[in-house]
Amino acid sequence: MVESGEAQKSIAETRPLIGRVRLRTLIAVRWVAIAGQAASLVTVDSVLGFELPLGPALAAVAVSAMLNLVLTFNWPAALRLGNRETTVLLAYDLLQLSVLLYLTGGLANPFSVLMLAPVTVSATILSRRSTLVLCSLAIVAASVLAVWHAELPWHAGGLHLPPLYVGGLWTAFVLAALFVALYAGSVAEEARQLSDALAATQMVLAREQRLSAVGALAAAAAHELGTPLGTIAIVAREIARDLPKDGPLAEDAALLLAQTARCRDILARLAARPEAEGAAEQGEASPFSRLPISGLVEAAAAPHHRPEIILDFVAASGGATRSSPEPLVARAPEIVHGLGNLIQNAVQFARARVQVRTIWDDESVEVSVADDGRGFAPPILDRLGEPYLSTRNAEGEHMGLGVFIATTLLERTGAAVVFANNPAGGARAKVTWPRARIEKFGSSLERPI
Repeated sequence: MVESGEAQKSIAETRPLIGRVRLRTLIAVRWVAIAGQAASLVTVDSVLGFELPLGPALAAVAVSAMLNLVLTFNWPAALRLGNRETTVLLAYDLLQLSVLLYLTGGLANPFSVLMLAPVTVSATILSRRSTLVLCSLAIVAASVLAVWHAELPWHAGGLHLPPLYVGGLWTAFVLAALFVALYAGSVAEEARQLSDALAATQMVLAREQRLSAVGALAAAAAHELGTPLGTIAIVAREIARDLPKDGPLAEDAALLLAQTARCRDILARLAARPEAEGAAEQGEASPFSRLPISGLVEAAAAPHHRPEIILDFVAASGGATRSSPEPLVARAPEIVHGLGNLIQNAVQFARARVQVRTIWDDESVEVSVADDGRGFAPPILDRLGEPYLSTRNAEGEHMGLGVFIATTLLERTGAAVVFANNPAGGARAKVTWPRARIEKFGSSLERPI
């Protein structure tokens, strides 16, 4: 729907402006790395007795400490870094670790596995482009370290690993880096997409709830204003009757009566909202009415009528032995928006006709929406309901969130949503509720938090 597209566009525009990593986090992690590097160097040199180029190695650690101090005193710790800034800092960490490994044996150093850490962090929080850059940088660094590096600190005579073994280490590192970048990156991207899609769903639902609340408030205001406006009309009519027909105030009195009648017409239209009628009938404070399911389906479809598409509504009891009374359903935003989204999708891709069938019995309530269009593409039929999955191949921009939002909202009401292609052509979406569940939905005990 239009609202879901606007919600997703708003999230997509906002996400790049809000960094995913706090500077404080990167600084804290780097302090831990600095402490670990310094402790390892001193332990290997002084405790284990292996000869190290301690001066250059500690100088590399000192550079990281100086960078942390510069970042701490020049930028607020709560600053959230963008994609580019985070990539630069992770690239520095990777290069600094590569320098230390060059001084201490290259890939033969057991700590060379730590070169995967920046790639892993990037895969989980940064863009695919940044992850590709860091993964490539790690592979290049590993390739250099496999060929050029200082001797691994060892006892007299040194430890010389066979070239084949070093080649195996390089191969394992490259495969691990690629696996982390692709696998962790894909999982993290799916999680980000789901998070954004759920946020868009909440925005759509909040909008529907606000519109419904505003309508109820308008109806309540119309009801409260009706009595004083009626009194004003009576008094104005008495004044107009007592004034001379050709007096200077007769025209003003007539204008007052006309404007009073106009106000009463406006208030009557506001008070005619079904939300207010339903709430008044039941004595409820809820802004949602309860109305027959067929009426709710038609209300959900009302904003999506197009003159060139025939909307055919069919409503009937599906009881096998006797007619079952039509269920009364809350005018809940989840149901209205979810059904409206499916109907809009069908109208958008139909050639000439969309049929909306509403069937109920004592056990269940079913709403099916079928169009005579091209139907769903077979490769995505089993994946319908996932976020960012375009349901058809029509021209134009499709964010792939409409069906996801509709499915998510309807499932919150206890519905099961199934998509299929009709044998004669076209697509069908079937929504089925347990009757007891949908009739109760809308009360404070049944609405999800």
